[in-house]
Amino acid sequence: MNGGNVANQRSTVVQPCARCGARWAVQGKPLHWCPRCHGVLLSPAPVDAPAARRNYRWVARPPGRKAQPAQPVRQPVAPQTPHYTQTPRWGLQDRLPETTTVPVGRLEALAARVPRLLLGTAGVFGFAALAELGRYGILLRNRTRLIQPWLLWISDGAVTVSAIAAALLALLTAVALVGWLVQVRRTAYAGVRRTDPRHPAELFLGSLIPGANLLWPGVFLTEAIRAGELEPRLLRVVRIWWAGWILNGVLVVAVTLYRFAASLQVRADGVLVSMWADLVAAGVAVLTLWLVRAFAGLDLRGAPHTVKRWLPATAPAVPVIAPVRPAAERVPGSAGRAPLDAVGNDEATAPNSASANAAADGAPESEHEEVLAK
Repeated sequence: MNGGNVANQRSTVVQPCARCGARWAVQGKPLHWCPRCHGVLLSPAPVDAPAARRNYRWVARPPGRKAQPAQPVRQPVAPQTPHYTQTPRWGLQDRLPETTTVPVGRLEALAARVPRLLLGTAGVFGFAALAELGRYGILLRNRTRLIQPWLLWISDGAVTVSAIAAALLALLTAVALVGWLVQVRRTAYAGVRRTDPRHPAELFLGSLIPGANLLWPGVFLTEAIRAGELEPRLLRVVRIWWAGWILNGVLVVAVTLYRFAASLQVRADGVLVSMWADLVAAGVAVLTLWLVRAFAGLDLRGAPHTVKRWLPATAPAVPVIAPVRPAAERVPGSAGRAPLDAVGNDEATAPNSASANAAADGAPESEHEEVLAK
């Protein structure tokens, strides 16, 4: 009786259900699931236990609203992890390479006009040659007839003006060419990561001093080609130009000697020599233009130079052996004649005649199926 009363006594330790909120008395071993809704039972605790002694707490929420999922605990940022308060800008910009403008001096600007100066020099020297030819014609006519004074004035003016203009323009073109030579040597040596061993003053003196300028310009150009590992064909261009340049220098010396002659006939011959010297000078100007454009990879007209590439032939252009044709293609009844496609070919008719004779002697029919080759 007393045991039943003890069993019916209400327990002071309960387990609340996390789903329906019902409280279940703990009679022995704690339960895990709610007998009513099969929810999770919380850990046992006294009925009147304060909140500090419980390992759970009640949260009030509106009816029909599900509990919010627990927010993940954010770990503190490690000191070694890079973080920025704003979007980093380093490495996100595609900057174009900065183009450095090299200051262009007077010599560089003059060297850029070399082709125009050479064309102008060739034209002026050509006009000077025509003026000398006209004066020589006047001298020939003056042997038998008198010449009008106005015609002499025109001839003298044309010769004098063309000679002075040609000399000044040739000097200006020579200075521009030396500036071009400095740039060519600098570019050639920079291509092999070297520095030009010659000073620009040495290039100017070797190219402009009379007498020395017949030798040193060719040497300077040859050094640039060999040291800069340029195309070997430029050596041939330099040698052709060098020969024309030396010939022009020889004619200039000859014209100067003719000026000091005392005989009228020798002076008249000097006019003809001056004409040839002017023509050669015009030709040298054209050769120099070819030289300048050859170093730039262009031809004389300024078009890009086309390189010829020779490839080994893999087969003959004309087949040595004619197409093979079987003997069955011959026309019936032409056993003693050559095939229709053999025209005037003794080597082709010989096998055909032999096969025809073999057929006439009673050879097997299979021999007519042999292949005839040329």
